[in-house]
Amino acid sequence: MNGKNRPGSGAAAVLAVLALLGFALLPQSSAAAAEDKPSVKLSASQAGKGGSVTVKGAGWRSDALLMMLVCGQAAPGKGVVGGTNSCANSDGRAVTTDDDGAFSKKLPVAEPPEPCPCVVHVATVTGEKQQVDAVLKVAGHPVKALPAQAGGGKLSVLTDTGLEGSSGVLTWFGAPPQRKLEFTVGNVGSAPVKNPVFQVGTSHGVFAPQWEEQQWRGTIAPGKKAQIKLPVELSAGAHGDYLVSLKFGGKVLAEQPWGVGRPWGVTVFWILLCVVVPAAVFRIGMAVVDRLRPNRRGASRSGRRRGARFAELARRMPQLRMPQGAVDADRKGRASHAARTPGTNPARAAGASGAAGAGATESTSGTPTAAALPWFTPDTDPGAPAGRLSAPSDDSPTKGTT
Repeated sequence: MNGKNRPGSGAAAVLAVLALLGFALLPQSSAAAAEDKPSVKLSASQAGKGGSVTVKGAGWRSDALLMMLVCGQAAPGKGVVGGTNSCANSDGRAVTTDDDGAFSKKLPVAEPPEPCPCVVHVATVTGEKQQVDAVLKVAGHPVKALPAQAGGGKLSVLTDTGLEGSSGVLTWFGAPPQRKLEFTVGNVGSAPVKNPVFQVGTSHGVFAPQWEEQQWRGTIAPGKKAQIKLPVELSAGAHGDYLVSLKFGGKVLAEQPWGVGRPWGVTVFWILLCVVVPAAVFRIGMAVVDRLRPNRRGASRSGRRRGARFAELARRMPQLRMPQGAVDADRKGRASHAARTPGTNPARAAGASGAAGAGATESTSGTPTAAALPWFTPDTDPGAPAGRLSAPSDDSPTKGTT
């Protein structure tokens, strides 16, 4: 009977093996669960201003963009009391996790604007919010106890957040966009919450939120809820995709995206300025040129007036007439020349000379008749005896001599 297997002994052996395997795999599963939670470790727990510490992290999302800051008035589990306004933002560093969600980077140590206790605050910039704080003592920096927090009261957002309001005409021309963040919170604690102070932050792109404290006046009793509206304002000319975050007690309660349109009025203004100013400068330049160049119309008008004056002066001048002695001498010369020339009528030549003399005589009476002066020379003296005034003729004594 002892050599035979007892019934159920094989099943008991199988159960024992499974139990051993379960105990062996339990620590690994718990370690894996611990690794899934983001963690941060520092190479040194204390450093002075100007030094640096190496920050190592694990358990973060793969390819996540993180921001590392040295913050004051903060403690692990309580968060940063004053938000990122209590951190040395100018000396912060950004780091991206690898495929396993780990990272390692040096962070310069700077004195935060608020006294210690200080921490190295590591938080995600985009995507799901994750943050971890690691204690760091900044040598030589003042230390001040954290402000006491009222226990018992705890607020929780009950409804989705929303932005109330719209943009006006001034916003279209670059005025700061304004909205009101509307949400409903409930007191899930055992003590009333009086005049709670919320932190409203706005962020754009990969930049960290800029937090601003907003206090709501009122008391929320345990188990009660209240609708709260907090003002939110961006900088002048802001446009693009923004994210509005709400924080209370160091914990982010809600986030609300906000798409801000481009201020096209500013663009239209600059376009008009680029068109109007050159046009105005061109008109002013043309006016200056018209003022400085000579007036051609005035010159032509003065020339016409001057010509008219000369014509009038010429009409008023007395007509030139031949002296009477010159007329008689010309008549005698014409008659003698006609007598010597065959085929010429002396009476007709004398009549023509008489007509010329009569014309000259009539001009002296005041009648404006033009007298012909075919052979008048300026050196002839009207009072001298009449001589030969005609042109040389063919009866010259030298003609025909050899």
